[in-house]
Amino acid sequence: QVQLVESGGGLVRPGGSLRLSCVGSGFTFGTYAMTWFRQAPGKELESVADITHNSDRTVYAHFAKGRFTISRDNEKNVLYLQMNNLKDEDTAVYYCNAHGASRASSLLPWGQGTQVTVSS
Repeated sequence: QVQLVESGGGLVRPGGSLRLSCVGSGFTFGTYAMTWFRQAPGKELESVADITHNSDRTVYAHFAKGRFTISRDNEKNVLYLQMNNLKDEDTAVYYCNAHGASRASSLLPWGQGTQVTVSS
């Protein structure tokens, strides 16, 4: 079965850090450009960061630039998101999927996501 399983979220204070992981299985992970997405309560799904299949290019949303780092380990089929200097507005459920995915159309199935809560 094709799966994406996110983990690593939790409750952190403003200014804190988290490292999220996304484990892919049932498909050739290393051939897919991947994206971290997030969805805050009452908000639309938005892209956080993108990475090419071989890590030769990364792209960040404006709010993530300078604070978040996307990376991957194709031998382990894992996508990572290092999140530093977290802010209250980063609170959301974080998901991974293939680059270009949307709720309406995705090549890979959406996982459960992992909750990130930033609060004092």
